Amino acid sequence: MPLYHLTHARVIDPAAKRDEADGELFLRDGVFIARPSAAELKKAKKIDAAGLVAAPGLVDVHVHFREPGQTHKETIETGSRAAAAGGFTSVVCMPNTAPVADNTGTIQLIKDSASRSACVHVYPTGCITVGMKGQALAPIGSLKRAGVVAITDDGDCVQSNELMRRACEYAKMFDLSLMDHCQDHSMTVGAVMNEGALSVKLGLKGWPNAAEDLIVARNCILSEYTGAHIHMQHVSSRNAVEILRRAKSRGVRVTGEACPHHIALTDDCLATYDTHFKMNPPLRTEADRVAIIAGLKDGTLDILATDHAPHTPDEKDREFDLAPNGILGLETALAVSLEILVRQNKFKLATVIDLWTRKPAELLKLPAGTLAEGAPADLVLFDPDAEWTYDAKAGFSKSRNSPWHGQKLRGRVRQTFVSGKPVYADGKILAR
Repeated sequence: MPLYHLTHARVIDPAAKRDEADGELFLRDGVFIARPSAAELKKAKKIDAAGLVAAPGLVDVHVHFREPGQTHKETIETGSRAAAAGGFTSVVCMPNTAPVADNTGTIQLIKDSASRSACVHVYPTGCITVGMKGQALAPIGSLKRAGVVAITDDGDCVQSNELMRRACEYAKMFDLSLMDHCQDHSMTVGAVMNEGALSVKLGLKGWPNAAEDLIVARNCILSEYTGAHIHMQHVSSRNAVEILRRAKSRGVRVTGEACPHHIALTDDCLATYDTHFKMNPPLRTEADRVAIIAGLKDGTLDILATDHAPHTPDEKDREFDLAPNGILGLETALAVSLEILVRQNKFKLATVIDLWTRKPAELLKLPAGTLAEGAPADLVLFDPDAEWTYDAKAGFSKSRNSPWHGQKLRGRVRQTFVSGKPVYADGKILAR
C-alpha cells in the first residue's frame, strides 16, 4: 500500500485535541504514521488539501442497511457507498432485517456480506429479544461472541420493564451497550406524526412526547438499578433531554443521540402531507428542536447519528397513514449538521466533528475516531464552504427518500479514505 502525504489541510482531531490550520498527515499500510524519512517522502503520493478540513472518518452508530431480506430498499454494498460519499468510514447496522439479527447465523451472514461488498467498516448489532417480539431474551452471550457491538430492538421497543431489566443485567455481564428505541406503544397506536395543533388540523393521529419520555425515564431507572449502559436512540423530545440531563447529573450510565433531521426540521414540514418528512420518532416542535440543540451543546446528548432508513419510491408514494417511517441520512448529514450547529448555533467546528467521530467511537468501543499515529487510516477531507445541490436520485443509496432532495446545501465531502485506501473522491466511488 503506497505512502500518502497530505499537506495544507486544516487538521482536526478532537481525540488528540488537535486543530491545526496548516497541517499534514502521513498514511501507509492502512494506518496513520509519524513523519517518514526525507527519502520516503520523495516517493510518496502527494495530496494538496488546501482549503479542506482533514478529520477522522465519520462514525455513525445508527444505520439501516436492510440486508438480509429487504435488499430492494438497500444493501450493505449500496449503503456503504452512501456512507463513503457522506464521509463515514465506520457504521453500525441495526438488526431489524428479515430475518432479524437475533442469532449467530444471521450475524455471520451480515459480516460475510460486509467483508465482500462494503467499502467502509460495517459493524453489526444483535436483537435484545427473540424475533424482536419483546417476549423472550435473545442469546446475548452468543451474539457477543459472534461479533455484535451492541444489542437493540431498534425499530421497536421492549415494552416489558421486567424483560428490559433482565436484558440490562445480561448486557452488563457481557460488557455490551444496550441501545433503545424509546416508544411506549400503548400511546402511539395509529400515530403518524407529532401530537399538536398541526396534527389536529391535518386530521392525522398524533404521537405525544410522553410516549418517548416515559421510556427514557424507565431506562434511566433501570440503568441506575443495574449499572448497565443504556443509549437512547434518536432523542426527539425536549422532556426526554431534561430527563437525561438529570440522570447524568447523578452519574447514571445513560447516553443519548440526536439526528440531523431532528435538529433541522419541525412538524411544520408535514403541512403538505409529504411522506419524505414522515419518520419515527416524528418531527416535533420548534421548542423540541431547540432543546435538542441545547442538549448537544451541554453534553446531555452525546453524539450525532443519522438513523439512515431507506425505503423505495413506491413505498413512500402512498397515503400518509400507510407510508413507512424513515428517511435517508448519510450523504447529507455532514452538511446539515454544519449548517444547523456551526453556522446557526455557533458550535465550534471541532465540537461537531467530535460528535461524529471520537464520541460515537468511544460509545461502542470501535477502533475509529482519531488521526493518531498507529490508528486505522480512516480519513475524510471536506470543504466546509462548498455549496451543492443534493440530488437523491443521483445518490449512492438504492432508495431516494430524502427530505433534502433538490435543496442547496453547504459543506461537501471531497475524499474518503478507509484503512489508508481512497474509496470515494469527488462524486465517485473508487474500486475496492
